[in-house]
Amino acid sequence: SRLIDGGGKKEDSVWEEPPSMLWGLDPMFNAFNRLYVKDILHMRESCQVSGIYFYNSHPIFKVDVLGTVVYKREREDLFCYGVDDGTGVINSLCWKDEQWREQGDPAIRNSAREDFNPASELKKLRQAQHSSSHLEIGELLRVRGPVKTSRQQREIMASTYYKVSDPVMAVQISWMMEVPQLYRQCYDKPFHLDSSLYSIAGHGSASYLLGRATRILKDFLKEKEVTRFRPYDIQDLLQPLVSRQPQKTSSEQAGPSSGPPTSFKQLRELLQKCLQILQDEGLVFRKVKCQDEVHHCILICIDGLSLALPDAEKGCHILHILSSVRQRYSRNVSKAALELVLKALECNSDIISTSDSHYTIL
Repeated sequence: SRLIDGGGKKEDSVWEEPPSMLWGLDPMFNAFNRLYVKDILHMRESCQVSGIYFYNSHPIFKVDVLGTVVYKREREDLFCYGVDDGTGVINSLCWKDEQWREQGDPAIRNSAREDFNPASELKKLRQAQHSSSHLEIGELLRVRGPVKTSRQQREIMASTYYKVSDPVMAVQISWMMEVPQLYRQCYDKPFHLDSSLYSIAGHGSASYLLGRATRILKDFLKEKEVTRFRPYDIQDLLQPLVSRQPQKTSSEQAGPSSGPPTSFKQLRELLQKCLQILQDEGLVFRKVKCQDEVHHCILICIDGLSLALPDAEKGCHILHILSSVRQRYSRNVSKAALELVLKALECNSDIISTSDSHYTIL
């Protein structure tokens, strides 16, 4: 967990994720995209729907990969192949056909023609299917399917996969010529939508805005490895979200209320909601000290110092208490503030003063 107290470096840009209602307008959404493995591994996951990823603002969940098998693991129900396309390696989970696990062949009567045996031909087809689906290290595999994240690792859940016979590398050469063209013509061109469609899809809705803001903070804390921060250190990260919200007209603002909240107030409220979500998920921990906690901290300091003193009856000097409180609680505690708390504790009979500057626990 991270402690909301310290500071960290701010990100200068906020990534735009299109609303989920508009993803279907992108032709890449329902296509098997021929992306490089390195891009699949680094795609940003959607903050709206799990299992959806974005490459250059294009929503993607299905990919098509051609590469060499560099490792394999086999289970009773699937093969796990490591596919290397030259840019990276990704796991491909390839499920076995149930017929592979059947014992024997189904009983099929022989045909009247002696030169054609349906059972034999069916067996040959199954053997050919098994041969094309059972790969060894160094063989060429083409796999298509949706992308999933399991145990913080990207994988392809294969819907189709087969061994590619490419003795003269004709398939690989064709692939290496087609994929760069797809990048230039489709993948590297951002997915742009008309601004009117954003308003129809509820781009400025509270739930969508809160989801985007939460994702921004999560990415910031993960990428920058922040361990301590204060809320006002990160609120500028959400400023572009608030500034992009549509402004109400004068007629909409008119009414018995005091008026719409200012952008600064909206920013503070959005930040508080995001931090609460992060706390509920256990990603951050807020360091809050109420009055009772401060009093308890001072009592612990006095008790600890008394045990270490040779003459405990004399009590602890106020400067020793101040130094201990500053180490345990905050360096900003002043002597005057400590004296007020000590007087309150003495009035409650929690401590007693043995002199003008010495205190001990009853």
